[in-house]
Amino acid sequence: MYMFDVVFMFISMVLLIICVLIG
Repeated sequence: MYMFDVVFMFISMVLLIICVLIG
């Protein structure tokens, strides 16, 4: 559970950075 939360937060952060770079 904890590991899944960390992975989910990491993926969300990466997607946010990608969106900022594209936009």
